Amino acid sequence: MTEIRQARSLRFPTTDSLRFLPEGPIPIGPGKFSWVGIQHGGDSKVGSLNLYDFATRNNRSFELPGRPGFALPCRTNGSFVVGCERTLGIFDTLTNDWMPFCEGVDDDVTNTIINDGLVYEDNLIFGTKDLEFATKKAGLYLYRGSDSKLIRLRDDQICSNGKAIIQGDDGNLTLFDIDSPTRKIVRYPIDIAAGKLGSPMTVIDFDGDPAVPDGMILTPDGTGIIVAMFHPGVADFGQTRLYDRESGELKCTWQTPGSPQNTCPALVSFEGGLKLVITTAVENFSPADRDACPNAGYIFIGDTDMKDNGSVLSSVFPR
Repeated sequence: MTEIRQARSLRFPTTDSLRFLPEGPIPIGPGKFSWVGIQHGGDSKVGSLNLYDFATRNNRSFELPGRPGFALPCRTNGSFVVGCERTLGIFDTLTNDWMPFCEGVDDDVTNTIINDGLVYEDNLIFGTKDLEFATKKAGLYLYRGSDSKLIRLRDDQICSNGKAIIQGDDGNLTLFDIDSPTRKIVRYPIDIAAGKLGSPMTVIDFDGDPAVPDGMILTPDGTGIIVAMFHPGVADFGQTRLYDRESGELKCTWQTPGSPQNTCPALVSFEGGLKLVITTAVENFSPADRDACPNAGYIFIGDTDMKDNGSVLSSVFPR
């Protein structure tokens, strides 16, 4: 039987610009996480990197030179590797400096920007999205750290979202990936040294679900997949779900009352346990929709029974 849990709104962010499209929460220490405001409104061309502290309830916001898809911590204190528009760069929160190091992502197509991504060792795996959410032209990329090479793994996605990677007992790597409009979580063998993906295999199929899969993480022990479900219309609550990675069985659902557009999950160590942080969005909502969903755009926190085995802190980019 599926367990149902109620997540609690932090009543934050407090501004319309930051509530528009929060995504990508990343644990950066006990009781702390970063997140990105992908864009600060429907017509905005800028977004932000944000740092939140549960203990103080303080959020520090840093405007970026475009719309970020992801921001992941670096080895250097205060620095984050950011996918912004079509560029990879380092943003230093101590100096506000922006230092691009890889440009030209999706340079042969129009109207796409970088979306979700992850760090694995000295590599980045990330995707892009078609801003019209319609055409199979967005990419899935590997930025290979060993030779600073940008490699396009796929060129036929629409909105490349949640990603996770695991190493098997045999040393081989598996990439879990979401292209939201397909309504599937798939997995691929991935060979970073060769810069190649194997054939995809469907892990979970959401065909017929009113919501689409968005951000995704693995549980600390690697046995579960936590996926945020983005319901584009009005609903009483949103859902972020825990599935068994092997069987696909739904184990637990965290509901977000009054906020149906769940975007991304993260596990953050706080108050002696692991809490589930869930970002939600206002994107696509009319004023009437917002009235019907008064918590849309807030960040939520949910209780879990999971234990921190030391793996919940994000891998850091070695710069």
